[in-house]
Amino acid sequence: MKTSLLISTYNWPEALELVLMSAKRQSVKPDEILIADDGSSDETKQLILEFQNKSVIPIHHIWHEDKGFRKSIILNKAIAGAKGDYIIQVDGDCILHKDFVRDHKSLAQAGVYLYGSRVNIQEEFLPELFQSQKLSFKFFDRGIKKRTRNLRIPLLSSFYRVGDKVSHKMRGCNVSFWKKDVFAVNGYNEKFEGWGREDSELIIRMMNNGVRGRRLRYRGIVYHIWHKVKDQNRFEINDSIQQKAIDEKKKWCENGIDKYL
Repeated sequence: MKTSLLISTYNWPEALELVLMSAKRQSVKPDEILIADDGSSDETKQLILEFQNKSVIPIHHIWHEDKGFRKSIILNKAIAGAKGDYIIQVDGDCILHKDFVRDHKSLAQAGVYLYGSRVNIQEEFLPELFQSQKLSFKFFDRGIKKRTRNLRIPLLSSFYRVGDKVSHKMRGCNVSFWKKDVFAVNGYNEKFEGWGREDSELIIRMMNNGVRGRRLRYRGIVYHIWHKVKDQNRFEINDSIQQKAIDEKKKWCENGIDKYL
């Protein structure tokens, strides 16, 4: 099984640098790293180029012009070009625990997607975080909250079973799935513009198509770097698109990944 680590980003190179540093130190390496860039400036491009030149893991930068929040489109473009059979997806503001890829890969099973939690790095800790470039956090370390999510206990994780209901705990910043399961529902719905619901609506259609979910508790840990809440002025529109997928038990979206295949 080949894995593609998919990182979405937009104009925050300081955070992306830490994410890429944490990707390099994984106990089990992904077969490639895909950076889905929703229109960042040259500073981000230069950072990625520096990592590409030093990395033994292939790093691919997928970029399009900045025309507002178009995350669904750039994720589709990245997934369409992925060489891995299995996609492990995070955001460019989430530092990876050293066993993050290992956990997702080891628990992957046919017809199932995995979703994990995130430990929150607090706003007041950010100056120290970026100055020290801290990549690992112990349970009692300063600067984090939601500490129980920072416990990696594989034995306890084994008690979480596969289910057929969409969990409100699912986050696109810590999720993994088989590429073929994404293709089967035509990927992300590109009707989504602006923040909100693009990740969960994809999962809903995948589950309508027979894929089930499993929560990664006590494994698959990420550390989310605090940032201001994004503009949510499209949220109600996006929420209505998701509700339609629920009500109509949709499996396929018309405006999806097929145009890039």
